[in-house]
Amino acid sequence: MVESRGKRVPNFTQNQLQKITTDIFEAGGVPSDEAEIIGELLVASNLAGHDSHGVIRIPQYIGLIDSGLIQPGAPMHTERESTSHALLNGNWGFGHVIAQKAMSLAIEKAKSSTISAISVYNCNHIGRIGSYPLMAAEAGMVGITMVNAGGTALYVAPFGGSDGRLATNPLAIATPTRNGHPILLDITSSVVAQGKIRVAFNRGEPVPLGWLINSEGEPTQDPRDLMESPQGALLPLGGIAGHKGYALGLMIDILGGALSGAGCSGSGNTRLQNGVLMIVLDIANFTALDDFYEHVDGLVAHVKASPTAPGFDEILAPGEIEARQTERRQREGIPIDDETWRQIQETAMEVGLSELKF
Repeated sequence: MVESRGKRVPNFTQNQLQKITTDIFEAGGVPSDEAEIIGELLVASNLAGHDSHGVIRIPQYIGLIDSGLIQPGAPMHTERESTSHALLNGNWGFGHVIAQKAMSLAIEKAKSSTISAISVYNCNHIGRIGSYPLMAAEAGMVGITMVNAGGTALYVAPFGGSDGRLATNPLAIATPTRNGHPILLDITSSVVAQGKIRVAFNRGEPVPLGWLINSEGEPTQDPRDLMESPQGALLPLGGIAGHKGYALGLMIDILGGALSGAGCSGSGNTRLQNGVLMIVLDIANFTALDDFYEHVDGLVAHVKASPTAPGFDEILAPGEIEARQTERRQREGIPIDDETWRQIQETAMEVGLSELKF
């Protein structure tokens, strides 16, 4: 049985955690329909094992509402539009809500135009970006999402640099498959997401070598070197080939920030936002879906047939770990560490919920 106060918290069910999240945001002034979307997407991140983008964000988002940086219920405006594209002004509403609407629009436009592109600015943090191309994959299309941080959240050192100059600038691509489990690439252009450091910080755990450098540019395993001052930096994806992750991050900064007008790293912006680019391709207008699935199934079977290297039991397709983790956590429950739970309870008290009911 889950104890909401005073004792170590065991695993939550999906429904319990969604209710907790929705209740807190509704109490914090978020319209109920938006609170439900946010609850679903945050908990979906926890289900997939991406705790860095799950309910650990509740205190952060409530703090942004309190400071006026998130405007719950703000209307999204279309500033430029054609049959295949749109530029959207999110008016500083909830990023998850804006991004879900933007991807829905991209899917609808791709149905008539084959390819669509949606760019968004004045949009708060949209969470785990893999959630949005999955919407396209579930509609039988290819979905692509990339975001920058509008010139803020400069956590990532450029290749050869010693301080943060870029955001983590993630990229996600999803394609449908015949078996219903999409192939999903969901990566940051840094070696790891900043939220992973936040999780380790809350748990009081070290991080692997190769993730961080301290403020002197030296390798470190202490998450405090990023979460506290003087601040170090995340390293770009790629290790000794980090120039590749750095180049990827730079291009995402341009496509997410310059194209939308949200701004790029170094712009001097101080208000956190995601500059978003979403692209959708309607597969059926290129090739028959059955033919596409045959190619994809053959490719996956081909790579999985590789003899495993020492220390590995099998070859996995991108997104397969998350799909298995989702099934496992739906069955066994979602673990929340003590410090994150303490922060969630504290946030609930701040918005007037003396006791969480679930």
